[in-house]
Amino acid sequence: MDELLDLKYMAEAFPEILRYAPVTLMIAVVSMLFGLVIGLFTALIKIYRIPVLKWLAGLYVSFARGTPLLVQMYLSYYGIPKVLVFMQTHYQWGLDVSGIPAIVFVYISFSVNVGAYLSETIRSAIQAIDKGQLEAAYSVGMSRLQGMIRIVFPQALAIALPNFGNTFIGLLKDTSLAFIIAVVDIMGQAKIVGARGLRFFEVYIDSAIIYWLICLAVEKGVTVLEKRARKYERGIAS
Repeated sequence: MDELLDLKYMAEAFPEILRYAPVTLMIAVVSMLFGLVIGLFTALIKIYRIPVLKWLAGLYVSFARGTPLLVQMYLSYYGIPKVLVFMQTHYQWGLDVSGIPAIVFVYISFSVNVGAYLSETIRSAIQAIDKGQLEAAYSVGMSRLQGMIRIVFPQALAIALPNFGNTFIGLLKDTSLAFIIAVVDIMGQAKIVGARGLRFFEVYIDSAIIYWLICLAVEKGVTVLEKRARKYERGIAS
C-alpha cells in the first residue's frame, strides 16, 4: 500500500515551487498598483458625481464585482486579441497580437477586478473625512487639489490601509488562477511538479505553505504600516 505522504518528495518539490513565488508577487504587486490608480479615479468620479462618467463608473464597479474573476480573465485573454485583430484588419494598426505575453492579460484582468473593489474602499475612506477640513484648507489659500493631496488623502489612506491589506492578501491568493491562461506561478509550478511524479497532494501542501508564509509576511507589513499611520494621525491631532 502506498504511503499517505511522501515527505522526501515534498522537500524536493518545495524549492522548485518556491522559485516561482516572484511571479506570484509580481502579479499581485503590479495589479494592486494599477488597481489603486483605477480605484482612485473611479472613486473620485463617483464622489464628485461627474455627468456620464459617474454612470460608467457605476456600471464598471457593478460588472467587475458581479462577475467571477475567472470569467474576466477569459474575457481578457480571448476578447482583447480579437478586438486588436479586428482593429488591425479594418484600420491597419499594425499590431502583432501573437507577440503579447499571456501575463499581460493577467495584469489587465486582475487590475480591473481589484480596481472595482478598491474604488469602494477609497470612496468610503475619503467620505469619512470631515468636510470641514477641506474647507479649512480653502481658508488658508489652498486649492482643492492641494487640500486633497495634503490633508484628505493622507487621512483617508490611514483609514483604508487595513482594507488595502486584506485586498492585497486576497489578490495574492487569486493569482493561483493565472495558470489557467498559461502563466506559470506558484500554483502552476505545483501542478507541473505534481504531474511529473503523480504526487499532487504533496505539492499542493507545499504551495499552501508558501502562500501562507507570504500572507503572514504581508499581514506583518500591514500591521507595521498601520502603527505608523496611527502615529501620523496622532501627530496631526496634536
